[in-house]
Amino acid sequence: MSDQPSDAFASARLDFAAWRRRIPADPGREPHLHLVNALALSAERLAALDTDAVAFGRVVHDELGPLVEHYRTRLPEHVPYDGHGNRVDEIRFDHAYHQAGARVWAAGILRAAGTDARSHELATLFYLASHEGEMGHMCAATCTTGMIRVLRRHADADLRDRYVPRLASADYATAVRGAQYLTEVQGGSDVGANACVARRAPDGGWELSGEKWFCSVIDAGAFLLLARPEGAGQGTGGLGCFVMPRLVDGRPNGFSIRRLKDKLGTTAMASGEIDLAGARAEVVGEPGEGFKIMVTAMLNTSRWLNAIGDVGILRRAVVEATAYAATRPAFGQRIGDMPLVRRQLAELKAEWLAALHSTWHLTGLDEKADVGEMGSPAADAEDIAMHRVMVNANKLGCSLATTDAVRRAIEVLGGNGTIEDFSVLPRLLRDAVVYEQWEGTHNVLAAQVLRDLGRLGIWPTVLGHIGTMLKGIAVDDSAPTVDRALVGLQDVADDIDACLADPATGALHFRSSLEKLLRAHQVALLLHAAEAPPTSAALAGELRAAAAIITGRYLDPGYRPERDRAYAQLVEALIAADLA
Repeated sequence: MSDQPSDAFASARLDFAAWRRRIPADPGREPHLHLVNALALSAERLAALDTDAVAFGRVVHDELGPLVEHYRTRLPEHVPYDGHGNRVDEIRFDHAYHQAGARVWAAGILRAAGTDARSHELATLFYLASHEGEMGHMCAATCTTGMIRVLRRHADADLRDRYVPRLASADYATAVRGAQYLTEVQGGSDVGANACVARRAPDGGWELSGEKWFCSVIDAGAFLLLARPEGAGQGTGGLGCFVMPRLVDGRPNGFSIRRLKDKLGTTAMASGEIDLAGARAEVVGEPGEGFKIMVTAMLNTSRWLNAIGDVGILRRAVVEATAYAATRPAFGQRIGDMPLVRRQLAELKAEWLAALHSTWHLTGLDEKADVGEMGSPAADAEDIAMHRVMVNANKLGCSLATTDAVRRAIEVLGGNGTIEDFSVLPRLLRDAVVYEQWEGTHNVLAAQVLRDLGRLGIWPTVLGHIGTMLKGIAVDDSAPTVDRALVGLQDVADDIDACLADPATGALHFRSSLEKLLRAHQVALLLHAAEAPPTSAALAGELRAAAAIITGRYLDPGYRPERDRAYAQLVEALIAADLA
């Protein structure tokens, strides 16, 4: 009896080779990625970035993917003592982990972080790497970028010059990786409850004592910490910002690793708990300005980069699900020809495009803020207001959208989507859930924006910016979406006005209002991009369809897609070419 499958059986099987061929081997050539950069950059700068993106995209596809697959089950290990009984507190990784890190660093992500006005370069490379999820290195890239910015903006010249060149190096083997340790067990997001103490040493330096509860990139060569100088007041106003080297004279610098965390996701990156006992450190800025420094230069940077990581994960989920649907036969047809699957893929792509455009708009604001911090007047009052709100709103919205999108992409693959060695999606889902928790929970971010709107009086500026963008859309094809989005924006504005007027209402309802505000902003950005000169007719059609879908899902409570005869056209505008 033949071991070969019958013709009928073979025709019903998934063609694995065809599926993998549908995964783009050059993600750096993605037209929508090129577009969001083209909307912001000069022709010369865009050409250079496109070249780098194409080259690194090939590295991500050809080299990073196989390396990450190799070490995803070979997790980091804590080695507290060496063979002679000396305390070393080292973290050991599989060799493939370091090979992957060398490729990420060589792409120039940290070199871009060390240079003014290169946020788009940093974002593009970070986004492409994030097609493989966090993979053990993107958190380190985020924390190192934040540390570079803290030191560039707030450290004295000697401290800055000693650290920044090594932090910004593209040579993984010799570069210093940074980490940020804010969280303590009694406080969590309540940083004002931190109890880690900073004491003056006899030589005039500082020594830190206490514990830090959630320490990601625990293998880093330098740590940025908050600690309370002895005798300082309570709350966030009493905290100082300190930079602490991992080693002093080749030995651990007054700290010990208690244990590594057993996390849901981002498992290739070592997170742990540490105890500090007289760890030598240097203060950054004035001792009482630590929290402000960390929020503006470190946390805001992390929230921006976390969103970029989310968008990269979201894009990979769209690609995996679409490629699978285009090649998977079932019930006598491709599943990509089934209306429900086509709708699902279109909605996933709409979410990715919305997140891509809002995050790249934030990237432009980040670049202006970065230049402005270094002394050049780039960001005006409206830019500053939009950045302050959207760095939090965008992180919240992109995190939620990504987790949901990866789960829905897994659904397209069915049971295969839950198999770890069949698809990258299970790992991406776990990473996405962890991304949701980093740099402030959703509730913390919403509460911060509500305080800022009430305290700083920037709400009219934010509302006016989004409304002006929507009202400025001129193409007739976009008019129905604009009209519905403006009605939705007014509803959101009324809700936020109520939240600002009544603290009890705000505490209970502002988070959902903030999510809708981000959606209105995304719709405005999508429609604005569809009209922009660099946009082809094909991309413009996809952007308008995405804007219409986002409007219907989030801004028009009376909308029912099943009653919209044009909904099938929106679906086809988004995914017909992808499934051809």
